[in-house]
Amino acid sequence: MKKIVSLIATLIVVALAFCFGRVVWVHYVDSPWTRDGRVRADVISVAADVSGVVVDVPVRDNQLVHKGDLLMQIDTEHYQMTVRQAQALVSSRKATWEMRKLNAKRRADMDNLVISSENREDAGSIASAAEAEYRQALAELDAAQLNLSRTKVVAAVDGYVTNLNVHRGDYAKIGEAKMAVVDMNSFWVYGFFEETKLPYIRVGDPTDMQLMSGEIIKGHVEGIARGIFDRDNPQSRELIADVNPTFNWVRLAQRVPVRIHLDDVPEGLILAAGLTCTVIVNPDETRGRWRDWNSF
Repeated sequence: MKKIVSLIATLIVVALAFCFGRVVWVHYVDSPWTRDGRVRADVISVAADVSGVVVDVPVRDNQLVHKGDLLMQIDTEHYQMTVRQAQALVSSRKATWEMRKLNAKRRADMDNLVISSENREDAGSIASAAEAEYRQALAELDAAQLNLSRTKVVAAVDGYVTNLNVHRGDYAKIGEAKMAVVDMNSFWVYGFFEETKLPYIRVGDPTDMQLMSGEIIKGHVEGIARGIFDRDNPQSRELIADVNPTFNWVRLAQRVPVRIHLDDVPEGLILAAGLTCTVIVNPDETRGRWRDWNSF
């Protein structure tokens, strides 16, 4: 009897160990989840469209700003002067055009015995040239007014100021980034899944994301990357394949980015681009293990 009980107990322990090992294997090998998740967001680099001395920076680092809020003010004196010069040029060109136009009309009304056809045509051409110069002056005025308006650098989106690197008295150059704004409405998560787990994932599958701090975020698969860089076979200088002559017998599964859209973010949770998280995809259980790759 003791031998039978010992045998049954041993079989039970072996069965439990097998079931536990199977559960662990499915969880770690077959289940579509990864600890390599990253919170991402759209980061707008803020740069001046005109050059000049910065006279005001009414924001501080990490401040919440709304679309249209002033981020940086550039000195306007030079640009106001350019606008006044353009306005004066427009007035001068307009007066010249009106005078040339009146002369051309007056010559057109004269008899052929008083003025030649050549002079009449020359007067018309001069009037047309004066009109073109007037139109050019108007365009220059529009450009001057546009540059004046660009001395105010405003936020393009609702978000948070970060990496503030400008102060009053600095000189701003065209295209030189002075700060960044993280779009508060653009957060998403990139989960880097092993290639062996991609057959379990489809666009639209619900996901759970757990941050390192413990909060859970709900979302769904928005897209799967279609390419990653092949480090083993880069192109040569002649743009031909540079094939590695050695081959590693132990092959590690490549990781492919999967974009996750955030559906439900806990109230009060502070998201920051660069946070790490665990991503768990909950696929439809009715789907088979292997799928047609054309359905991705």
